[in-house]
Amino acid sequence: MNQTPVAALRLAELIAALSLALDLGLGQPMEHGLRTCLLAVRLGTILGVSAENLADIYYLALIQHLGCTAYADETAAIFGDDLAANAWLLRTDQGHPTELVRALLQHVGAGESALRRTRRILNALITLPRKAAEVAIGHCEVGQRLAERIGVGARVQAALGQIYERWDGQGMPHHLKGEAILLPLRVVRIAQDAEICHRLDGTERTLRVLRQRAAGIYDPMLVERFCQYADQLFEALDGVSLWEAVLAAEPGGRSYIPEARLDDVLRAVANFVDLKSPYTASHSSGVATLAAAAARHCGLPEADVIIIRRAGWLHDLGRIGVANTIWDKPGPLSDAEWERVRLHPYYTERVLSRLKGLGPVGAIAPQHHERLDGSGYHRGLPASMLPMTVRILAVADIYHALTQPRSYRAAQPAGTAADELRRQVRSGLLDDDAVRAVLTVAGHRQRATRRVWVAGLSDREIEVLRLVARGHSNRQMASLLGISERTIHHHIEHIYDKIDVSTRAGATLFAMQHNLLTDLDDAPK
Repeated sequence: MNQTPVAALRLAELIAALSLALDLGLGQPMEHGLRTCLLAVRLGTILGVSAENLADIYYLALIQHLGCTAYADETAAIFGDDLAANAWLLRTDQGHPTELVRALLQHVGAGESALRRTRRILNALITLPRKAAEVAIGHCEVGQRLAERIGVGARVQAALGQIYERWDGQGMPHHLKGEAILLPLRVVRIAQDAEICHRLDGTERTLRVLRQRAAGIYDPMLVERFCQYADQLFEALDGVSLWEAVLAAEPGGRSYIPEARLDDVLRAVANFVDLKSPYTASHSSGVATLAAAAARHCGLPEADVIIIRRAGWLHDLGRIGVANTIWDKPGPLSDAEWERVRLHPYYTERVLSRLKGLGPVGAIAPQHHERLDGSGYHRGLPASMLPMTVRILAVADIYHALTQPRSYRAAQPAGTAADELRRQVRSGLLDDDAVRAVLTVAGHRQRATRRVWVAGLSDREIEVLRLVARGHSNRQMASLLGISERTIHHHIEHIYDKIDVSTRAGATLFAMQHNLLTDLDDAPK
């Protein structure tokens, strides 16, 4: 199969597709972000904002929660299902203690036994004041850095650093007040909350909530203008193809991602996905590297090598739509949980199907769990419908996953992973040539005897950084490395200074960006 990769991808298409993935991670129906974007742009137009501000409103509305994967594991640990928690947190005025406690009592631990629910609620009440600022900073930091790598402008990046600020100055992390908060963010915040409330409760309830929160969360002048034109704003969303309407609404001329930058952009998307769980840090990048090397070893055309690498970066995009209570569960999954897991390639397909500019990448990426005997998911395709690119991607995904730690097991030695791949060949699940190629490129790389690390990091700091990215506590790291917790603390301070971050999420993103967590040169033989 000789296919030609695309020459360029429209930036608005990629950002709009990312918004669909963000919807999944926020516990919202897909196209919530698209509807928010249209509301925000139309409100901006009514307000008569500048062309520059209107463009910022457009992009910010689609990716304001770009850092949402940064602390998904800790959100799940505090509240339970992180997707369900994100959904009700978005509807809650978190700066109003009574409303927040009421929401906690209503939602946390719902469906669990009285004892477990009580423990969860108490844990949330104790943990939230301590963790809220860290999570807010981490979300902002990750969102800004990813946006920069994707190619979004500096003003949008600045707004991403303010997404938890409030008009009354009670937000985080800088307690900005009033017009110190950028206008595009003030517009987008109202549009987002109005979209959710209107969809669930109708216009009358939406306007009441907006007015109640005016001068608290929202700019009161913007609330008044929104309420004045509410019928016109909401009616404009009816009877339209939201995807086409959002692409048509892009202010200014069309912007494209040049071919020379596309790989860097897609790799940033891979890092965004892999932040979802400490157990998947750099998984997508590792799969992409392994699959591309195997494709080249098999003699596939260079165009196919490029396609399979890009499919590797994007193959797990749908993981965002499955709760961390499942991904990070320390024991076996129930049948119901497995059904949710089996949905993630479907979600990947639904998001990538919108990106016509990616060509065959969008078709190959979601098929990484298909098997030659038709027993895979989510489509159950037979061998005759699985090209070599898909077969290699499937093998690379399994091999890399086996050699990474998971919540329910330690990382497997390379020999054990190889034995499992060969067993699946004998069982008729995997392609023998694909397995041979993946094992060849994984096993013939020689470990360098000496290495100079990025940002001047030492070998010990790399060890600590990898453990930080895997979610280990200072105590756990001290035990694993045989040093004191105080020494670990000093290492982390030095690491953060060297790589210019202030949170675990930022450090993990840096490590993924610079291939510090997955490196074929460091793979066990």
